[in-house]
Amino acid sequence: MSEKISTSKAPKPVGLYPHARKVGNLLFLSGIGPRTPDTDEIPGLKLDKNGNFLEFNFEAQCRSVFDNVRIVLEESGSSWDKLIDVTVFLVDMKRDFQTYNKIYAEYFKDNQPCRTTVAINSLPTAIAIELKCIAEV
Repeated sequence: MSEKISTSKAPKPVGLYPHARKVGNLLFLSGIGPRTPDTDEIPGLKLDKNGNFLEFNFEAQCRSVFDNVRIVLEESGSSWDKLIDVTVFLVDMKRDFQTYNKIYAEYFKDNQPCRTTVAINSLPTAIAIELKCIAEV
């Protein structure tokens, strides 16, 4: 049996899926991005009416996505130090990998889960990073 978990403390999913599912002693997180839970805004991003960048701060998105993952973990009865696998989706590997890797090292200094980083063409919203995680409960 599995348990669906959703929380109002994390950004709303952009489709019909829970934030996480518990199966046995494992927790599977759905893809989580950097949108702010209260406003759905993307930290560090301002677009003009045509969708062109007016402001872009990838570091702000990285920190926000890690914070959102932490929220879902804690709301699901797990914690940051129990992450065992992280898959990271970057929209622009060439532009963003170095910044992402630096910030990742700050957040994962003590806990070092397995990690895969993938470049993708786009994500469902204007975000530049999304994480898919597995943790212990």
